[in-house]
Amino acid sequence: MARNGVRLLMLVDDEPAQRRLVSAIAARAGWRTIGAADGETAIATLGTQDGLSLDAVLIDHALPSADLTGLIRAIRDRRPALPVVTMTALDSAEVAVEAMRAGATDFLLKPIAPDRLLAALDAAVTSGAGGGELRPLSEKISAPLGFDEIVGAAPRFRAALAIAAKAARARVPVLIEGESGTGKELVAEAIHAASPRAKRPLIAVNCGAIPENLVESELFGHERGAFTGAFERKVGRFQEADGGTLFLDEVAELPLDAQVKLLRVLESGDIQPVGGRVIHDVDARVIAATNKVLLDEVAAGRFREDLYYRLNVVQLVIPPLRDRKGDIPAIARHLLARIARQPGLRGLGITDEALSLLTGYDWPGNVRQLQNALFRAAVLCESDALTTDDFPQIAQRFSDGEQPQASATALNATGSGVTLFESDGHLRSLEAIEADVIRLAIGHYRGRMTEVARRLGIGRSTLYRKLAELGIGDAAA
Repeated sequence: MARNGVRLLMLVDDEPAQRRLVSAIAARAGWRTIGAADGETAIATLGTQDGLSLDAVLIDHALPSADLTGLIRAIRDRRPALPVVTMTALDSAEVAVEAMRAGATDFLLKPIAPDRLLAALDAAVTSGAGGGELRPLSEKISAPLGFDEIVGAAPRFRAALAIAAKAARARVPVLIEGESGTGKELVAEAIHAASPRAKRPLIAVNCGAIPENLVESELFGHERGAFTGAFERKVGRFQEADGGTLFLDEVAELPLDAQVKLLRVLESGDIQPVGGRVIHDVDARVIAATNKVLLDEVAAGRFREDLYYRLNVVQLVIPPLRDRKGDIPAIARHLLARIARQPGLRGLGITDEALSLLTGYDWPGNVRQLQNALFRAAVLCESDALTTDDFPQIAQRFSDGEQPQASATALNATGSGVTLFESDGHLRSLEAIEADVIRLAIGHYRGRMTEVARRLGIGRSTLYRKLAELGIGDAAA
């Protein structure tokens, strides 16, 4: 119901400061926010002129649990199509489970990251209120995984993990490229966990969520009085990560001035807080990630070439989920097992028909979107196994009664990541299949060639001969 390009949000929160913050963030994306301090006021507002024009509602869960779910149900009864998003300060899925069962369409964790809030609001109004499994939940609920726990057997994915596992032992910077939701942060966490720095902190910074005028302060810190609003001394993220790892997510979003300062730190290991005179020596291993092709950003003049090569000592490219559909059944079962450990949820199976449906979808939001779809389905499921009925919006994407079918590549991978058929339905050559099997083995055993040869039942010299014959070289290792 956006008027003149402006969308209308009702924020239910009794804290004026929080209302001002959310209003300011939402305004960046063209939202106008009206406030309600409690549930009673929110319900009354629904009947006003502004209330009838609402595009979404955002509710702080600080209301008592019964009041929160009661308010969501009351809004749903009066306005079934109005998206309702909740926000919580609890690092738990329990509140989200209660809210979603009452009819909420998404949830956010506080403190709210601006990009996550805007993404949730945009998804809420573009996806509609029904069948919300395509709407990305804004926060992860899973604990970090080690390399051995990451699910995926597609050759390109396993090859990337093999490179990551080798890089974990070194101090050199790592650049991870891949679409949003492919698991770049997951891989960064695994690199840190497998490194000698594992007992030190992993500090994550979303470069795209920092206002341009605060980037230097966020990364390097500032002294009290360094600029207007600097009422206290602030330790920067580099110092917080000293001895550990600094993960710079969406590094392509850094402004050029900040790129110069980042390059200087990477070259010297020294930082100087804004307004400070003392130079600090820091030892932080940098892992950078981007959903863009960083070399294209260099060519376009949006990213410094010297910084690109400084970050790109080791490069990983995480393939999108649509390019490794054979992994979807195994990933889905793995995610369901992890979801079952969340408070208020239980173990669920999933039918072959549902897996076929999921495998047939292209997943523009990648693994994150799959996890969100499974989480939402698990919250609302009343039986012991998920079926196609638990993913209504995905099913609707297949128009004219067409039954979703996984591609030949996906269906015949049988979760192994080795494709048996070409897209035209004909078998691939034995040589091509053999090359995929070898790449899969190298990735699975993280480049330990003696173990690869033993598991394939061939001698080490035979393995290296086949690498040369098939043109695999060291790429997979």
